[in-house]
Formats: sequence, C-alpha cells, structure tokens
Amino acid sequence: YGALKSCDGYIQFAMLTGVTKFGKVSVFSDLNNLMDISMINRFSEICGITEEELHRYFDDDIHTLAEKLGTGYEETCARLKLNYDGYHFSFKSPGMYNPFSLLNTFANMQIDNYWFATGTPTYLVELMKQHNYNVEEIEDIVTSGPVLDSIDSASTDPVPVIYQSGYLTIKGYNEEFENYTLGFPNREVEQGFFRFLLPNYASVSVTKSPYEIQRFVEEVRKGDVDSFLSRLQTFFDDIPYELAPRDREVHYQNILYIVFKLMGFHAEVEYHTSRGRVDLVLKTSDYIYVMEFKLDGTAEEAMAQIDAKGYASAFAADGRKVVKVGVNFSSETRTIDRWIIA
Repeated sequence: YGALKSCDGYIQFAMLTGVTKFGKVSVFSDLNNLMDISMINRFSEICGITEEELHRYFDDDIHTLAEKLGTGYEETCARLKLNYDGYHFSFKSPGMYNPFSLLNTFANMQIDNYWFATGTPTYLVELMKQHNYNVEEIEDIVTSGPVLDSIDSASTDPVPVIYQSGYLTIKGYNEEFENYTLGFPNREVEQGFFRFLLPNYASVSVTKSPYEIQRFVEEVRKGDVDSFLSRLQTFFDDIPYELAPRDREVHYQNILYIVFKLMGFHAEVEYHTSRGRVDLVLKTSDYIYVMEFKLDGTAEEAMAQIDAKGYASAFAADGRKVVKVGVNFSSETRTIDRWIIA
C-alpha cells in the first residue's frame, strides 16, 4: 500500500480486489485515499452474472444442460437459480449468479458444488470456535453497514469475515434503522459451508461424514430415533479437548444444528412456544421431533421439562406424529450420556 501511494503520480487508474478487506486506515494508513466501491449501488453488478445476462449469453447452454439432466428448461433454470444465484452487494442490488460455478456447470454439464472447492474457510471456523459463536445465528444476522464495512487484523467478530468472504450476503435492509439482514446467498454456499463445519466441530472425518448424514436421514425419516441418537453419539465420542470449549452447551448445540441442516430437514433451535423455548424442533414429512437437552443433568429432567411446559401441545393440530426426546450430555465424557423417547 505504501509503495502504491508513493507512485500515485504515475498511476491514472488502479483497482484493488481481494477477499476480505483490511482497514485502509490504522494498519495500512499509508494509503488512505481509496474509493471503496464494495457496497455502492452503481457498481453492484460488476462481480457476477445477472439473470438477464444469464439468458442472453448462456441460453443455448441452459437448453443443452436441460437435455443432459433430463429436465425441462424451466426446471433447469430454477435449479441454477437455487444453487448459484442470490448474491447482493448493496441493498438495491439485483441478484447475482456466481460466474465460476456457472461456467463450471456448463463446461461439465452437471450441477455441483464448485465454488467451495476454491478455498476453505479455516481461519473463519477457528474464529467462530474461539468465540463460541452460535452457528444457528448465522442464518438471520442483523447488523449495521459500518460493521460489514470494517475489519482489521485484530478483529474478533466473525460476522464481517463471513460476509466479506462471500458466505453471507445481503437479504434485506431496514432504512429506518439502517440495518442489514444477512443470509446464505444460495444452496451451494449453505451446503458447502455446513459440510466444512461438521468435521471441524465433531469427531467425524471429511470422507465419512457424507455417508453418516445419509444414514441419519434414513433413520429420522422412518422414526428410528434410537438408531439416530446412537449414531449421533459417535459424533461426540472422543472429541479432542480443544474441540469442546468452555461453553460446551453451545458447542453441542452447534453440532446438532449442523447435522440437521446437512440432513435437509427443517430444524429450529430455541423454538418459541407460549410456554417457553424448546431446545430443538425437527420436522420431517411424517414426524415432528421435540427435543430438550440437559448438560450434566438427566434425560428424565429433560423429558419432565417437555411435559411440564407442554412443548408437544404446540403441535397438537399438526397431522404428523409428535415424538418427544429428552437427552442428557455429560461434560465428563464429552458425549451423549442417555436419552428417553416418548
């Protein structure tokens, strides 16, 4: 930065790009006269491909892809949008497609998770674990522009890093309070992010986790809760001490949330009812699982809380079968100690 500023008499135009932006003042105060265009509306279409551009330049590719996949044109467009669209670089920005993922899709004639293979957010994950960040909060973050716009080498807040790295994008804007609502831009990013998180939080290898998730789905769909919890128990077994931080309850909740997100079911942590908050509600096409967790308590206490507060009654009008699950974690063994199903 200092070298650039000393040569500004010879530079007519320069554009700096990167992943995360470290403050141009403080640490790099040598170059403090930059124009930051990251969140300016008129530049919001520079990076990415708009819906109009997709159909103007790649319509033949979409038709070919639809033929290869055996799907109709409209369905193929919907799948491309679900997986690769959704980036917003300002609150008035149109949705932008990821060009890297689109080009790879058309080159291979296959919809897949391409972008996540370009890099892994190791620093980000370590930052989240270091500060016991609640993973479920990542999907509905509300923050201000200055927070998104700033980061320095000593930053301990993972939100600007997550946003500037492209794992979150702008989903909404409150003009009165000048606050931004953030969320995952698309399915490719969401699935890739949680897939990377799981081996970093739980005792499961990268190669084995996809198979384990498949088995989880099969067991939960058919209501085999005992098998599901037994398998889940192995995710907590032998977790290294450094992976089980001082706030173990948050750590256990994070693992559960990541697993359920990867399973593709509708999971809600701290589900609010008129009688209180359920630790976790998991919904499938046939079942609603009402789950309460205790740390160094008993499974009986967890089940008693479900009954005493009438958590299950909130779903009495639902046609699906309601299954109550009380689970106790042990900080000594760092795994699931016991569970009760009713």
